[in-house]
Amino acid sequence: MTEEVRRDHGAQAALSVSRRLVFALHRDGGQRQFVEQPLPAVPDSSLAPLLAWARERLGTALTMAEPAACAAVSQATPHRRFRAQLGTTPLGWLTARRVALACRLMEAGEPRLDRVARISGLGTAADLRAQLRRRTGLPPSAYRRRFGPA
Repeated sequence: MTEEVRRDHGAQAALSVSRRLVFALHRDGGQRQFVEQPLPAVPDSSLAPLLAWARERLGTALTMAEPAACAAVSQATPHRRFRAQLGTTPLGWLTARRVALACRLMEAGEPRLDRVARISGLGTAADLRAQLRRRTGLPPSAYRRRFGPA
């Protein structure tokens, strides 16, 4: 079915459909679930501008002082709000968004891991490999085989 979607609507649509249906475009043994995880609704709107600010800066190194300054709060406040509203730390949230960006770049066919790591803010190809394996259970080569352009 996803091959028909790929042919009719392109690789990005086929990838989205396969994730929605919870199966890979190309199946191997030992598969994990690769469901897109939408951002949870943020009940307190005070965190929403900070999330938007951080999303625009995924590729840059950030310190805890910068998001706190952006929100005009102490450095501990973003940590408390992330925990309360998103169930994770600011670093955990940021790393998850960076890995998601790296995955989109690999799915789009970017061949160089160092470039993917740099654009996504993960630093080096080694950091990218470690984070991708931790979050998806796959090394970049297997991720590309499974989700990259045909």
